[in-house]
Amino acid sequence: MTISSQEAFSKALIQSLIGERGHLPIARALSDIDLELSGRSLEHSPYTIYQLISHMSYWQDFMLTHLRGEKPQLPANVSESWPTEVQAVDEATWQDVLDRFLQGIDYACELARTMNLEQPLVHFPGETAAGLLRNIASHNTYHLGEIVLLRRLFGAWPPPGGGYPA
Repeated sequence: MTISSQEAFSKALIQSLIGERGHLPIARALSDIDLELSGRSLEHSPYTIYQLISHMSYWQDFMLTHLRGEKPQLPANVSESWPTEVQAVDEATWQDVLDRFLQGIDYACELARTMNLEQPLVHFPGETAAGLLRNIASHNTYHLGEIVLLRRLFGAWPPPGGGYPA
């Protein structure tokens, strides 16, 4: 029995969303980041890990809202998608930010499994469900690379269980 191109693309999207094959799974790369590490600054680096995760979550939520058939409010300026604070106020708040981001990835994977990926989006002319899910995956992957690099520069890599490349 062969799988349909829709099923094959769905599987590929899910792999991209969670981070298989091309890079370490996102959840594993972030699993041990505590409040201190999330807010650590590096000279000449414009963002902390907390700011990167918050930014990723902002756009992921924006795109997931479109995928639910709703129309999110477009920010007046992209800078609105970046928090001004360098870290969360406490460990519990940081964990909430991280959990929300990872839950968004889980939801995106569920949509990749269940949606008609060719479906045009009501409030996003010219875009399909597949296109937006792919955008979530590529945006998250881009910024995950920055997070991994920061972790390496801070001497906080690999995460428990290892990272590849090590």
